[in-house]
Amino acid sequence: MADGPRLVGLTGGIGAGKSEALAALERLGAAALSTDAVVHELYGDPEVVAAVVGRWGDDVAPGGVVDRPAVARHAFASPAEREWLEGLLWPRVGARVQAWAAQERERPEPPRALVVETPLLFEAGMERAYDATIAVVADEEIRAQRAAARGHEAVDERTKRQLSQEEKAARATYAVRNDGDLGDLEAALSDVLDRLSRTR
Repeated sequence: MADGPRLVGLTGGIGAGKSEALAALERLGAAALSTDAVVHELYGDPEVVAAVVGRWGDDVAPGGVVDRPAVARHAFASPAEREWLEGLLWPRVGARVQAWAAQERERPEPPRALVVETPLLFEAGMERAYDATIAVVADEEIRAQRAAARGHEAVDERTKRQLSQEEKAARATYAVRNDGDLGDLEAALSDVLDRLSRTR
């Protein structure tokens, strides 16, 4: 894209610090969107609620409110179930991202970049939707400590679905390490934003 802020996909493994990086990028002048937050919104959509109840029964949405852990248990039960859920959600997430990006580009003073946190960016083949991609990587021991501290359920199962950190870093336009403190992370991300602005 020649003009305006670049649309950037941000990814990384569990515990690498994607959310921390997204918040840092926002502080540095980028507009930020989390696809996890978009999915959370989508679970309030009556069409999505009806679809998951139709697939898995009333226990996934007691009182009409989607129980995300219950949905996850069904979705992780088999590749076919996971693919069904991804087929339901991902097109809606993509449409929401495009609408958000269009709105951000209309601001009187556009942001330095439009950054979308997308955990399964490469696994879902979604990199083509972005002008550039950033992979956040961290030491495996640090990642394990962060994941445990946040009480991630089914970490092994989720990690099996993901490419290795090395593969994500190799496929990304920019790879940023998050082994140090917040200042180190912000400095690295500021450099990425500077480089993005030079490639418009």
